[in-house]
Amino acid sequence: QVQVEESGGGLVQAGGSLRLSCAASGRTFDPYIMVWFRRAPGKEREFVARIVWSSLDTYVADSVKGRFTISRDNAKNTVYLQMNSLKPEDTAVYYCAAKGTGYESYSWGQGTQVTVSS
Repeated sequence: QVQVEESGGGLVQAGGSLRLSCAASGRTFDPYIMVWFRRAPGKEREFVARIVWSSLDTYVADSVKGRFTISRDNAKNTVYLQMNSLKPEDTAVYYCAAKGTGYESYSWGQGTQVTVSS
């Protein structure tokens, strides 16, 4: 079983920055890909960014490109989402999903709230 835990959310003014963390753990967990999603109030879940663990290949959504960066710490099985130049429309619950090598499905965290005030 894989445990996924997000942290780092909070309240920030527009133009500010936050860094979210997502730690994945499990006895046999070998990360393959980790993904950030978000869900704003009244909206559908939205893809934000992903990283392929071994190749460090990253991809971020157009809506956050140039402002958000995804990275990982291999030793800690942790992925980060650095969010700069935050806008009120970035307000959402941010979720992390992790998929291990050989796993068929993603494991999800509980989410962390990000609120950007104008």
